[in-house]
Amino acid sequence: MNDGSKFKDFFAERIYQLRDERNISARELSLIMGQNSSYINRIENKLTLPSMQGFFCICECLDITPQEFFHTEAVPSYTIRSTIKMLNQLNEQELEAINHLLMVMLTNKKTTVE
Repeated sequence: MNDGSKFKDFFAERIYQLRDERNISARELSLIMGQNSSYINRIENKLTLPSMQGFFCICECLDITPQEFFHTEAVPSYTIRSTIKMLNQLNEQELEAINHLLMVMLTNKKTTVE
């Protein structure tokens, strides 16, 4: 019988990676979720898998979508994802101003390096 060990390994490693990016302890994430303080620790120690509700709560607490949880190849950092979310709230004129600022910053960076 399949015990889901492949999925336990993935969930354990992925949750640890995402928590580490945000400097959140397993205990802290468990408590933010309203769970027992050892809830995330049990998942990361491959003793259990989260329920679907638990999985969605983990994603919400880590400020990611379920798709982002499973998409691990070339995943942008938390800072980039957070910046993109904020950029999506700006109008076209504000985006153009940010774009111009970035171009100036990158031009200055190239000039400094050369």
